[in-house]
Amino acid sequence: MSWKNTDKRFGSLSIALHWLMFLLLAGVYACIELKGNFPKGSDMRELLKQWHFMLGLSVFFLVWIRIAARLIAPTPKIQPEPPALQEKIAKLMYLALYLLMIGAPLAGWLILSAAGKPIPFFGLELPALIGPDKALAGDIKELHELAGTIGYWLIGIHTAAALYHHYVLRDNALLIMKPQRD
Repeated sequence: MSWKNTDKRFGSLSIALHWLMFLLLAGVYACIELKGNFPKGSDMRELLKQWHFMLGLSVFFLVWIRIAARLIAPTPKIQPEPPALQEKIAKLMYLALYLLMIGAPLAGWLILSAAGKPIPFFGLELPALIGPDKALAGDIKELHELAGTIGYWLIGIHTAAALYHHYVLRDNALLIMKPQRD
């Protein structure tokens, strides 16, 4: 299988990035949900927060590669072709998912920056994007949490749509993103 997309199926790069992003997002959400099970200031709670930051920033950095891969090669066609309205809804969903994968991690980076906290990234400390401003950090945190809630819905709808395409419509929408053995 080619690393580039064709008009028939996604290439290995797009497939690998799709499923890696899925795992990273699952980790991001798991870390933030699990942190509430531990007392404030505990080592485990702090570790889960750090992993939440690092996995979220991984999504942010990888999404740009994913966008580039999408721009340099064709997007495979679903067969049989869906109605035009369904295609438009799908494009809006993809746009929303990409905005989530850019906006939520960027907001997280801005929160840490405005809070004057270090920005950990696998042994590195990333630079602050803005100067300390506690009130701004709180405002951005509210937007970040809203994006997280919206993300649950977007990911759930995206997954449900893929399963609907596969099991009800019986088209190739899920198959063109499935890893293929040569």
